[in-house]
This record gives sequence, C-alpha cells and structure tokens, in this order.
Amino acid sequence: MTTDVLTNLRTLGTPALSDAMDRLGIPCQCAGIVPLDRSFSFAGTAFTVKYKDAEPGQNVGDFIDDIDAGQVAVIDNAGRLDATVWGDLMTTVAKRRGIAGTVIDGICRDLDRALDVDYPLFSCGHWMRTGKDRVTVEALNVPVSIGGITVNPGDYLRGDVNGVVAIPADRVGEVIAVTVEIENAEAAIRAEILKGADLREARARAGYHHLQTRRS
Repeated sequence: MTTDVLTNLRTLGTPALSDAMDRLGIPCQCAGIVPLDRSFSFAGTAFTVKYKDAEPGQNVGDFIDDIDAGQVAVIDNAGRLDATVWGDLMTTVAKRRGIAGTVIDGICRDLDRALDVDYPLFSCGHWMRTGKDRVTVEALNVPVSIGGITVNPGDYLRGDVNGVVAIPADRVGEVIAVTVEIENAEAAIRAEILKGADLREARARAGYHHLQTRRS
C-alpha cells in the first residue's frame, strides 16, 4: 500500500496537493520550508526528530542510522537559524541508505555535498555554523511542528520546487483522489488556452474557481 501511495504522490505537484487539502480542510503547507535546489524532489513517510537546546556533554544525535530507505528525515529545530542540524556526513549516510529526503524547520550546512550527490534537502536556509554544543535531540518519532504544520510519524510528505506539504497517513487516499481531479481540470483548462480560448471561459467551463473550495 505504501509503495503504491508513494508512486502516486511522486506524480503529483505540491500546488495541486495543497489545493486538494484546502478543499478537504487539512492544514498541510509547511511555511518557509524550501528546496535548496530547484531540482530537489521527494515523496516519503515521516521519521520525525525533535531538537532542544543542548546541555554540556550532549551531542547533536546519530539518529540517521535508524531511518529506513524511503522514509523522510523530518527535523523540528523550532525554526532556529543560528545552529544547523544536518551536514555533510548525514547527507552521505542518507544517500547511501536510500532515505527519500530531509525536511528541516531550521537550517542545514554542507549544501555542496547534497548537490554533488543529488540528495533532496528542504529547510529554512543553509549556514555553516555547527549545532554541536548548541542543540541536541530531545525525542524521536513524536509529533513535530514543521513550518507551522504538525507532522506525525508515518505521515506522508511531498516536496518539490514549490515547497513541502504534509499529508496525514489516514487521509492520503482521499487527498490523492481530489488532487487528481484538480490536476485534470487544470490540464483541461491549459489545453483550451493553448487552442486559443479565453482564460475566463476555460476556467468557467471547468469550474475552476470552486475546485479548492471546501465542500459541505
């Protein structure tokens, strides 16, 4: 089931997924989390990590060894911009293990390594300052906040050039169905426009202005 879901999600863009979840009343858009290269793209299930301020003698965490292939490292560092939680060695291991990507409410470093090996990194930015002696792992596989959205372990995430959306595991089927409906409608509008139709008329025929509206 998970494999089929991920196969479907990889074909869907985050804008249409976002619109579908607006219609379904599901908060999903991880604000401020962006791909660090426009080519980065992923779909996977969440392995969540929550960070806190470090105390003397604590380390940044070796959780990477616990993440399975196809999962996404979803890291809540409370949006901190002054201490990284991901770097060169983490990227190297993640790529080797087949981890789908990394999403950080905070920042990473060593972007050059991710670019070299084509490993998807999505975060609030990148900077060289280490998180050592500044932050440490508080908990693994607990609910976390990513760009204002709660992500639970096992939830689905999709990231592309437009950002990241989080999809509750128990609603992923209906989200995919509505997303396909929206993408098909927009494809029909696009085809009409390319044939010379006015945007207003093409949108009206497809019911465009109500595609994202919540249904009673």
